[in-house]
Amino acid sequence: MLKSQGVGCATRVAPATLCHLQRPLPRGINAGVSFPFWNNTQNKQKAKSISNGRLRLVSREIKAALTTVAEPTTTVLTKVIVKKITGEITSSTLLMESKALDKLLKLEFASILVDPKTGLEKPPISVQAKLISEDVLEEIYEASLEVSADFGDIGAVIVENHNEKEMFVKEVELNGLASGPLIVTCNSWVQPKTLVPTQNRVFFTDKSYLPSQTPAGLRSMRETELVNLRGNGTGERQSYDRIYDYDVYNDLGDPDKSEDLKRPVLGGTERPYPRRCRTGRPPTKTDPNSEQRATGSIYVPRDETFSDLKQGVFNASTLLSVLRAIIPRLQVHFNQNTGFPNFKAVDALFDVDGFNLPPLESTTSLKDLLPWIFKFLSETGQFLFRFQSPEPMDRDKFFWLRDEEFARQTLAGLNPCSIRLVKEWPLMSQLNPEIYGPPESAFNTQMIDREIGSMTVQEAIQQKKLFILDYNDMLLPYVRRVRALKGTTLYGSRTLFFLNEDGTLRPLAIELTRPPMDGKPQWKGVYGPSENATNLWLWRFAKSHVLAHDAGYHQLVSHWLRTHCAVEPYVIATNRQLSAMHPIHRLLNPHFRYTMEINAAARTNLINAGGTIESTFSPLKYSMELSSTAYDLQWQFDLQALPADLIHRGLAEEDPTASHGLKLHIKDYPFANDGLILWDALKQWVTEYVNHYYPDPSLVASDTELQAWWTEIRTVGHADKQDEPWWPLLNTPQDLIDIVTNIAWVASAHHAAVNFGQYAYAGYFPSRPSIARTNMPTEDTNPALWKSFLEKPEEVLLNAFPSQYQATQVMLVLDVLSSHSPDEEYLGKNMEPSWGDNPAIKAAFDRFNKRMKELELIIDHRNADFNLKNRTGAGVTPYELLKPFSGPGVTGKGVPYSISI
Repeated sequence: MLKSQGVGCATRVAPATLCHLQRPLPRGINAGVSFPFWNNTQNKQKAKSISNGRLRLVSREIKAALTTVAEPTTTVLTKVIVKKITGEITSSTLLMESKALDKLLKLEFASILVDPKTGLEKPPISVQAKLISEDVLEEIYEASLEVSADFGDIGAVIVENHNEKEMFVKEVELNGLASGPLIVTCNSWVQPKTLVPTQNRVFFTDKSYLPSQTPAGLRSMRETELVNLRGNGTGERQSYDRIYDYDVYNDLGDPDKSEDLKRPVLGGTERPYPRRCRTGRPPTKTDPNSEQRATGSIYVPRDETFSDLKQGVFNASTLLSVLRAIIPRLQVHFNQNTGFPNFKAVDALFDVDGFNLPPLESTTSLKDLLPWIFKFLSETGQFLFRFQSPEPMDRDKFFWLRDEEFARQTLAGLNPCSIRLVKEWPLMSQLNPEIYGPPESAFNTQMIDREIGSMTVQEAIQQKKLFILDYNDMLLPYVRRVRALKGTTLYGSRTLFFLNEDGTLRPLAIELTRPPMDGKPQWKGVYGPSENATNLWLWRFAKSHVLAHDAGYHQLVSHWLRTHCAVEPYVIATNRQLSAMHPIHRLLNPHFRYTMEINAAARTNLINAGGTIESTFSPLKYSMELSSTAYDLQWQFDLQALPADLIHRGLAEEDPTASHGLKLHIKDYPFANDGLILWDALKQWVTEYVNHYYPDPSLVASDTELQAWWTEIRTVGHADKQDEPWWPLLNTPQDLIDIVTNIAWVASAHHAAVNFGQYAYAGYFPSRPSIARTNMPTEDTNPALWKSFLEKPEEVLLNAFPSQYQATQVMLVLDVLSSHSPDEEYLGKNMEPSWGDNPAIKAAFDRFNKRMKELELIIDHRNADFNLKNRTGAGVTPYELLKPFSGPGVTGKGVPYSISI
């Protein structure tokens, strides 16, 4: 056996048998210290049965001990690196003040082996690591320990924090082991023992194990750690907790503050929805089904929170703080209900000189965090607020007016996930005609034939040249309720596009529909491109309504629902059911960085009742309810995979002879063209990884943690969809490859494609208004409105755009959400420690990294190819949203591993 030697400690190694007699029960090496993993009932029963027969062997063991030579030991040096917390007073400063402060960490090192005599886990080696040095960023703790030859490999380190504050442990290094240097990656918060007395923090080495392959010395530790992470489903969570559990979205409203802020629960039979992280806050006083709003930050497990280790670092947490500081000041500066008087006033938002806002606290730090938003005037010491010109506006000031750009953005813009192939004609609504009126579309075949020119509608459908943005049935059920609100309106809409020979799309017509309401019958209006002045302005009005519909659908469905919201249950299930040493946990973990925290922040400021989304996008207070409708009617796990999504929307068909096994019906489809290369590279990486750990197909079905994980995702995380037939089975490595690639794609590339171009394409709000506030001038007979429209159509259109306050609020939010932080982790760029620990996985990742670098070059080449008119041309913004790497700030490119903003 062995004993440890901490800094300042002088204990010696004793012979194994004598030590065995001194410690008949499996306890920690140091007297009076117990380790909960060793104290489970099974081990106690084993120990009791062993000790019953021990007295008969005492004389024999003593005799053997007298002739036994002490087992050889190896002196090992261990170093713990602790990252400093932002603004933390250093211990050196404290020592200068008190001269009485010692900071210690207790470490216990667990063997992968069990005692061959008892069958129990070997007692851990315990040491006290003492702070020996520090700088602005890190503290270093060191100790030495003696490791006997028969101890076996170290499989885990248990860290106890006996200091007053939580500590962020980066890693534990061991030098001097017979097997070579060992680094245990931690990157986690360890709470003071006084705060969490019943649980120790265990960190496994970087070697991955399936459950059935777990070394005997680590099995109970693996199981106990998962039990701790699941919690017991009761009580209110505290900021220091590491508990992952589920709840419905019942905290978006604030009924105790106002009846108008009451919101329905999302999740359940009536309004299906993915689940969020449970916080356990008490119910509101006025609505027992709603949870009280958090007074501060919403709980997420401690390790899911944004990094606050480096002072002044630009990250999502600080950016959201900026929003909270600036948005109220925009409200003071800009009119809440009035639109911009002219386009000159809109352009002034991007004036290089900026404009004054009411004074801000900490303006100095804000200019460092967001230098592209704040301008410093050295002569006055004043900071001015400014908006940078979005790239499309910089390239072509009038880009937003061009029909070609309107069409191009359905393929290479902010929401390339909605356009679909028209397969049947005439178009028909699936809604109840008794409620919503006649289901037939108002599109006139002769009119569409005339707009196409070169062929008939039926020929266009047969040749797969007719496409549509269809928000009719999604929006029509909300029209009455939205129109009852002040300062907005809504229609159902359909927009037809024709595929030109050069691969570009051409808009043909827009249909806007109002259901029967207020004693009026159903109304439908059809508008098309025109050279006639009046019809041209009506076409621009109709486009503005469609763009507002697309902006709302993009934000609520393509962005929030399909990425942020749908992924959170994957994060929870992974931490609850897959051990940190499970290879699939380690594969997926980078894809989940900060997702729960950014979602919690969104529930605080963006998607809550009265928040930015409800204040500025077309559905207003019904926005989140609409996303629930989309989840109910449209969301399928299998269709989140890019190839399946393209096939489902009619944009592609399977073709084994084509690149990526798909034939695209629009060959120049930048999102799909770049996305399929990235998808293939990601799937190849996942394939090599999975096949390494599951060489025998039966290992997937027999993996108890993996099966529990997939079951929980389906039946708890997405409980309202659990009976759907489209859920994939998980029986083979190929099943696992498909599932994991799907999840990784959504968290990385899909989110990047719909997020990081937000400011570029919607920062100039006439290009993509978040809301259309007035009805079409032709909807009802209104002589005064019609007269105003004929005399000054520009003013009437500007009045339909978002108000000054709405527009600038959205511009600021999109600017922030489109930003990369300096510590962003990009897909395929840096290797996780556990991947580098395995030569086969390291080689596979190196190949993945090479493919990502190749994709960068391919995208650059495509953006220089003038035959690809959806990504090149005079004033056309190149498509770079799926370029894997980027610098910080608003760049319009870069694919992070995770949904971190």
